[in-house]
Amino acid sequence: MSIRFDNPDRPNSYIGRTVPRPNARRLVEGRGRYVDDIVLPRMLHAVFLRSPYAHARILSIDTEVARAASGVRGVFTGADLAKHCTPWVAVLEHLKGLKSAPQHPIAVDRATWSGEAVAAVVADTRAQAEEAAALIEVEYEPLQPVTDMRTALDPETPVLHPDLGDNLTFQREHVSGNPAEVMRSAPVIVESRFKTGRHTGVCVEPRSILADYNRSEKQLTVYHSTQAPHMMQVVFAEHLGLPEGAVRVICGDVGGSFGIKVHVYPDEVATATISKILGRPVKFIADRLESFATDIHARDHEIDARMALDEDGRILALDIEDLTGIGPYSVYPRTSAIEGNQVVNLCGGPYDFAHYRARTTVVLQNKSPTCQYRAVGHPIAAAVTEGMVDLAAEKLGLDPIEIRRRNLISDDAYPYTSPANMRFEGLSHHQSLNKLVEMMDYTALRAEQASLREKGVYRGIGIASFIELTNPSPFMYGIGGARISAQDGCTVRMDPDGSVVAMSGVTEQGQGTEAMLAQITAEAVGVPVGRVRVITGDTQTTPYGGGTWASRGAGIGGEAALQAGRALRGNILTVAGAMLQCAPETLDIVDGQIVDLGTNTARMPLAELGRVVYFRGDTLPKGLPRELVVTRHYITSDYPFAFTNGIQASYVEVDPETGFVTLLKHWCVEDCGRVINPQLVDEQIRGGIVQGIGGALYEESLYDAEGQLLNANMADYLVPMAAEMPDMIIGHVETPTRESELGAKGAGEAGTAGAPAAVMNAINDAIRPLGGRVTSMPMTPERILRSIHSLPE
Repeated sequence: MSIRFDNPDRPNSYIGRTVPRPNARRLVEGRGRYVDDIVLPRMLHAVFLRSPYAHARILSIDTEVARAASGVRGVFTGADLAKHCTPWVAVLEHLKGLKSAPQHPIAVDRATWSGEAVAAVVADTRAQAEEAAALIEVEYEPLQPVTDMRTALDPETPVLHPDLGDNLTFQREHVSGNPAEVMRSAPVIVESRFKTGRHTGVCVEPRSILADYNRSEKQLTVYHSTQAPHMMQVVFAEHLGLPEGAVRVICGDVGGSFGIKVHVYPDEVATATISKILGRPVKFIADRLESFATDIHARDHEIDARMALDEDGRILALDIEDLTGIGPYSVYPRTSAIEGNQVVNLCGGPYDFAHYRARTTVVLQNKSPTCQYRAVGHPIAAAVTEGMVDLAAEKLGLDPIEIRRRNLISDDAYPYTSPANMRFEGLSHHQSLNKLVEMMDYTALRAEQASLREKGVYRGIGIASFIELTNPSPFMYGIGGARISAQDGCTVRMDPDGSVVAMSGVTEQGQGTEAMLAQITAEAVGVPVGRVRVITGDTQTTPYGGGTWASRGAGIGGEAALQAGRALRGNILTVAGAMLQCAPETLDIVDGQIVDLGTNTARMPLAELGRVVYFRGDTLPKGLPRELVVTRHYITSDYPFAFTNGIQASYVEVDPETGFVTLLKHWCVEDCGRVINPQLVDEQIRGGIVQGIGGALYEESLYDAEGQLLNANMADYLVPMAAEMPDMIIGHVETPTRESELGAKGAGEAGTAGAPAAVMNAINDAIRPLGGRVTSMPMTPERILRSIHSLPE
């Protein structure tokens, strides 16, 4: 039976309604079960000795004293683990020319960033392991580090991996139309340079793993704080020489991930390898210093941009030159070239123009590896695009809203292919812009800004349109060699008491996956949402799936749950028809009761049907289908991605004496297709905005010329706190994707995608009368003051 989700009076109506998280009470009461909460018999603790040098040859490692220390059960070097674990090379076939060097769990002969593991100690306690690690003597030969990505390709710069020939790991140029000719002849040209500071995710729960190899069963069980259990199952099996069926990955509660925990980390693979060698459980929990130095970083970009327009302010062409550094290795298996590739794909995305050139140049360096972090490439592309649009509006004397009205892709233009060859099924730029203008009362806000400016108060309004890539198809990784599943599955089972269990391949990372899946399953089957239990994150019990990344949970995992729930509903009604001696199509399920479809008259509770099927099946007609467990899988196929869109606005005040920025208010209108749970979506958008503001104003991983990370602690690395955050007003437009019945896209990265651009444009709007303009993030008070007073960087 087809369900119209836009009908609020439909039975079992949960999709589109706010439903509390089913796991909220358990977590609030302290009953969460994170990796560090798990204690196994004979468990050991791993500690890693890490290189103090950004680049150094390892001449010798003396572990004799450490091995004799109290409680120590093993000391391992890179050479030790290389006998048991194969190295990996993080390249993808569809990223033509991408290259990287083989990487081991522990450095074998050379350390390539400050913080890379050079030895591991396992002991009965963490304290004993740390004490023993301090007794290891390593003789290093310091080598010249490659730290400045602007000189990484110069002839005099050392080549980080001589076998690769140079420090260029990837370069891609995309050209549509004739941008060079348009740039020569266009009446209006604007240009600028943008910089985004390298930063990281700062998860509340650090990276955590507990590996337990059972020699008697030749089975490896890994308790892992990860976003993609099935991906990690493949990795551990492949590199430890085990059948995939002999590896079980369990992902329980996760204290934040944001893309940080969707990658393969050498120390985590080392932990699993050591467990296999010793035949004992081994736990590794990163401390905060290790998190800063070894969690992936992101956003380290410098971009030169040029935009051509006609006299009426219509965009004609866009030219982008992106340079980014990724550390010493491309990160396995998703690769570190994806972010630069996304910049090429996403710049100019909301706008209708024909001529486009974009090139990304990705280089190696002796810093912590970078890779995919929340809204991969999106904040960079949006900041560059929206910064250029505002610059053009200033040059032409146009209001920022007006120039966007003239250039945003029309809402009736879809399907539409962008100059970057991104295919859009259906977006709502103008509808979203109109809603934003109404929500923020734009005209009144401009009047307030003008009035305060006369009093010496400098406030600014920043606007930023954005697109967001969600629901990736196999196109993203399937053709590239990395075994990362783009499909997902859900198994829905009715138990004898009429309750329902849903087991899904997507994972709960704190974003509300359990609530979303429970709502969809409850409505699809016809039971109260409180009667649905959701199980995720176990490769041995859940259907095979890709996990949680790229805002895919609702759009792909949710659709699988919908189809499985509907199939189970049909099976239940088939049995009910036989029991009630009527046609199944005359029946329905409402709130856990079999009812007459036309009158909603209750005929039988699901518990009675469950009792008969499970315990008195002999009373049912012979040959009657009675399967109350159904699995369905879903994969996108019509479009490479289900793009969403939105628009954000920021209202700020800048103190010209101190350079401090006060965030006054922030608005976001977002179109994620079908909204499953409005409160959860709003939470996701607000959380994303906070992370975007962090990159815009506060967060930056700072290095010296020798490759030393200078602010690897919570005192010196600033993150946004509640006191600094503005009120955030969230609005929605819904353009469901037609590729699925549910119509859901994604919302997990939307806030992060547009927030930095909106804040940047607001700051520049505020300081424009003072002659200032800032395009380097984070936009610190120092950078703002230098801009206002024309001081050099």
